[in-house]
Amino acid sequence: MTDFSQSSYLNRHFVRSNSSASNPTTVSEADEDTNIAMVQQLVFELRIPDLREKALLELSKKKEYFDDLAPLLWNSFGTIATLLQEIVSIYPVLSLPTLTPGASNRVCNALALLQCIASDPDTRPLFLKAHIPLYLYPFINTTSKTRPFEYLRLTSLGVIGALLKVDDSEVTKFLLSTEIMPLCLRTMETGSELSKTVATFILQKILLDDLGLRHICATGERFFGVARCLGIMVRSLAEKPSLRLLKHIIRCYLRLSEHPRARTALQRWLPEMLRDETFSECLCDFNLVWLGVNCASDPSQLLLAQKPKPEMFN
Repeated sequence: MTDFSQSSYLNRHFVRSNSSASNPTTVSEADEDTNIAMVQQLVFELRIPDLREKALLELSKKKEYFDDLAPLLWNSFGTIATLLQEIVSIYPVLSLPTLTPGASNRVCNALALLQCIASDPDTRPLFLKAHIPLYLYPFINTTSKTRPFEYLRLTSLGVIGALLKVDDSEVTKFLLSTEIMPLCLRTMETGSELSKTVATFILQKILLDDLGLRHICATGERFFGVARCLGIMVRSLAEKPSLRLLKHIIRCYLRLSEHPRARTALQRWLPEMLRDETFSECLCDFNLVWLGVNCASDPSQLLLAQKPKPEMFN
């Protein structure tokens, strides 16, 4: 990495603030230079311990307005090391109930910048090659339901979700080589509604990749682990419905049903609540074709009639 203050990186690559696109009045060159200098200064201040917390906050607020913030963060000297230092510094308190909201917010601001890097097509491959997602897994692995821990979990899941928003088998391949699946399944069972939604979205995106579908359906342990978790979520939604979460769950079932052995196994493992009228009102506006059967029709017809064979997934 090179020191951006000693290179022409900013002048060559830094895209002007997106706010100028929505402003009918063209932003003057002086204003553009001011915006660039401001972001340059904030990135520089990440290296200074006494200024880092404020710089993290300001940059996390501005990440949506500068298209090339991700390459700037990645290529500026010491920035990634600084962000990782912020993350690992909080590891010692993850097993204690002493995590403060302030400390959680500070790390979440660092995670927001990592999400920016994970979302950018130029920095995403480098992000994966450096195995940076692994630094986030201890946060996803926490079980405390207090707000500081929940923010850490949700923001960390958001970084993984950002990696998967663009269909890329290399991302799926990398994630499947890690512990993301058991971490997501546990979050889907025990997390807050928002965390469950993001974790289920991650599962859905992995399933949508042929590599992910084959991986999950390769063994009975993997398939039934996913099916069990989805079933628990469906039953909990019968008591406290969430249309957004239910849609992601249904899309997971739909994708699983495209695998021959999974489709057969789902005859036994599909929750009864998806076969009756439990969610009929919740899904009335959801334009979904459920294996060729409209959701307003009899959902019990959505799977083949044959019974699962004992050797299924063995």
